[in-house]
Amino acid sequence: MYFHQFFMNFLYGIHMYVTLDIIMAFTAWIVTGFLGVELEPQFDEPYLSNSLQDFWGHRWNLMASRILRPAVYLPVHRWCSRFIDREIAHLPAVMTTFIVSGLVHELMFYHLSWKRPTWDVVTWFFVLHGVSMVIEIAIKKVVNGRFRVPHVVSIVLTIGVVMITTGCFFLHFYDLGHLKEA
Repeated sequence: MYFHQFFMNFLYGIHMYVTLDIIMAFTAWIVTGFLGVELEPQFDEPYLSNSLQDFWGHRWNLMASRILRPAVYLPVHRWCSRFIDREIAHLPAVMTTFIVSGLVHELMFYHLSWKRPTWDVVTWFFVLHGVSMVIEIAIKKVVNGRFRVPHVVSIVLTIGVVMITTGCFFLHFYDLGHLKEA
């Protein structure tokens, strides 16, 4: 029995979230048990995200957000603010942050598979999400609160975009054999 690729991508997105959530919860349980230190949760109900900003900044992989903001976003924002208006200086900062995140993911996949990065799948996922988030920010600025997408619709759209692109890019990475042979 074969399933449509769209459906498989959707299931793969769910699989990734559940797997990561279980791994993070298990790691936190071990650290708490052995060291008595309670770790902060890595996710905050990402399935309730109503925008890409909400998903990436406040709900998904919170540790990465807490590391990338002071290490990449803020320095790039400060530097860009010297040359362009502070109102738009955050756009190149957002884009740079996503590019750095893509490069870090390429490095992680390299260490998982011991295959040279191809730079064609994982990094482009983050470039696509960076561009999408810059567009989202620009649209919000132009609309300036005059129009709001209903909350339920924005959640479905956000999660749909994230899951479809995750399935297309990361499932494609898997199909290329980068992780199958590892």
